[in-house]
Amino acid sequence: MTSTKNLSIAHKWFDAFNNHNLDQLLSLYDEDAEHFSPKLKIKKPETNGLVKGKQSLHDWWQEAFEQIPTLHYKVTSLTANENRVFMEYVRTVQGESDMLVAEVLEIKEDKIVFSRVYHG
Repeated sequence: MTSTKNLSIAHKWFDAFNNHNLDQLLSLYDEDAEHFSPKLKIKKPETNGLVKGKQSLHDWWQEAFEQIPTLHYKVTSLTANENRVFMEYVRTVQGESDMLVAEVLEIKEDKIVFSRVYHG
């Protein structure tokens, strides 16, 4: 069963991310949210790919937005149920090859509590 509420969260997520609006992006997350990404594992090996809490998410994305000002995601597919959103998108950065990405958002009480990124 598709969850329109969770699809709405995904649309807000892409809007905030593509506008590099950290406050709007973080407002979608639970205070104790966790985020796993292969990019984190590479750029910040001490995290083993996982950051916890809004402040850590803020620091990670702020650094990304500052270092990669042309970072943009093009949505290719969104699927949602009561607890999760499955997002597929293309990561575009000027001067780099496009990258296929899948991401899963786990949602509880209308907040993202966990997100996991998969790169193609």
